[in-house]
Amino acid sequence: MPMGIIGKKIGMTQILQPGSGEVIPVTVIQAGPCTVVQKKVKDTDHYNALQLGFMDKKESRTIKPLQGHFKKAGLSPKRFLREIRLDDAEINSYEVGQEIKVDFLFQAGDYVDVVGTSKGRGFAGVIKRHGFRGAPGSHGTHDYSRHGGSVGSNTFPGRVFKGLRMAGRMGGDRVTVQNLKVVDIRPEQNLILVKGAVPGANNGILIIKKAIKKVANKVQ
Repeated sequence: MPMGIIGKKIGMTQILQPGSGEVIPVTVIQAGPCTVVQKKVKDTDHYNALQLGFMDKKESRTIKPLQGHFKKAGLSPKRFLREIRLDDAEINSYEVGQEIKVDFLFQAGDYVDVVGTSKGRGFAGVIKRHGFRGAPGSHGTHDYSRHGGSVGSNTFPGRVFKGLRMAGRMGGDRVTVQNLKVVDIRPEQNLILVKGAVPGANNGILIIKKAIKKVANKVQ
């Protein structure tokens, strides 16, 4: 399992490729620095993981249980906590209190998977949510242009199947975008620039990991 880092989406821009002048759309992410708050191992926790903290937080705004959690690690409170699963061989390379920066994990030319929460769209109809084309706009159609159509069935099975595409809550889901290319790393600003879009709105929290499928392809 690849190591990752917590980041915050800053926004999108475009940069020019030196030499060719190609315009590349990139997402700017403030990645880290993150601190290892807790180290979980199979012997005591039944799985291997690092709990990372991102962005400082006032102690007065931290609940008492978490205050004790951070004091046990000898760290100041962090605003965001996320767990990164690791293999047996990798978990021993990290210790509590260790600071992880973006240039420690990534470099230009790498491929990453970015995990985030997509923008919430509220309650949406079938055209917006599933791309239905709608009913014809002429030949007697009346107040039915954006409806979902029939959802029933015959006498057998006499019910609506699970998973039928209907209106409902759209967005606000955990989404992973795979194989985004790292265009540039700016360690002095803790920034990583990846080609393409990532889930969520600006200032949303992300997890950036080394791409799993690209690693698998290299092994083959």
